[in-house]
Amino acid sequence: MEPVNLMDLTLEETEKLVATLGEPRYRAKQVHKWVHQKAAGDFDRMTDLPAGFREKLRAISTTGKLAVLAVQKAGDGTAKYLFGLRDGQSVESVFLPHTYGNSVCVSSQVGCRMGCGFCASAIGGLVRCLTAGEMYAQVTGIGEDTGQRVSSIVIMGSGEPMDNLDQVLKFIHLIISPDGLNIGARHITVSTCGVVPGIRRLAGEKVQVTLSVSLHAPNDELRDSIMPVNRKYPVRELVEACRDYVSVTNRRVTFEYALIDGINDSREQAIELARLLKGMLCHVNLIPLNRVEERSFRQPGPGRVRVFKDTLDEMGIPVTVRREMGAGIDAACGQLRRKSAGGKAETAGR
Repeated sequence: MEPVNLMDLTLEETEKLVATLGEPRYRAKQVHKWVHQKAAGDFDRMTDLPAGFREKLRAISTTGKLAVLAVQKAGDGTAKYLFGLRDGQSVESVFLPHTYGNSVCVSSQVGCRMGCGFCASAIGGLVRCLTAGEMYAQVTGIGEDTGQRVSSIVIMGSGEPMDNLDQVLKFIHLIISPDGLNIGARHITVSTCGVVPGIRRLAGEKVQVTLSVSLHAPNDELRDSIMPVNRKYPVRELVEACRDYVSVTNRRVTFEYALIDGINDSREQAIELARLLKGMLCHVNLIPLNRVEERSFRQPGPGRVRVFKDTLDEMGIPVTVRREMGAGIDAACGQLRRKSAGGKAETAGR
């Protein structure tokens, strides 16, 4: 029988587990604190629990801590982690230090089935979804390794969060709980490539997280060619769902737009994008494309990036160009995992 991952469990679920072991209810809070707040990777560290109880837990469960398989660090303090999962798969997370606090970008799946044409995560397709505890362990693992407090989380690593929304929502509730890391919901960003039902469900949850949408094209013809999800959820339908998200949550939506040389970076396309988003509480984050060896797309020159940004500015769309962080590491999602796997999507990992 597969051992229970204690990091997957809410406090209420931990109480039920503890009851099955014949222990008093208050022991659950002790266990939950060791796992979710202190990130104890060893039952022997849980020194306020009786030795006999620790042995019962060891026999049926794991703490959920992930093995660090590899770390790449950049001069600006950014670090990319490759974590090993119990089944031999691997996933990536990124530590991003800022002047206002430290952020962790977590993965929600091993691989991805969305097939975006410029993304390393999609190469090899979807292997499996991660559990809430496996996402949580990315955050605590990086916090422990860096010795730094994590103050914000971006669910924007490998995978499509809306394709694993039950576990993503559970992860969010574990993280924001006072019994967890107590990170405010407004400091959590959930990314999507445009899965409209997921956006609408997230709005209905009324959790004050930030929605980030990977848009990358201002029309269906272009978006169809680089993002297959658009054939199911076209641009207008996606933008309408985003407007509704703003209306329900009163939260600004961020649109990620990866600028690809000669594909989606013209002034005319910037004008089209501005017209598409006009009147919405939103922000556009321009990202000069990260090079992926297996893809033919290239990053545009600084001049084209500047013209695109200035055009959006002139048309009243709030816009920034993402500050490049992590120079010298495999920055795009999925690159470190693929390199460590020798190009195979099936190996050990994060």
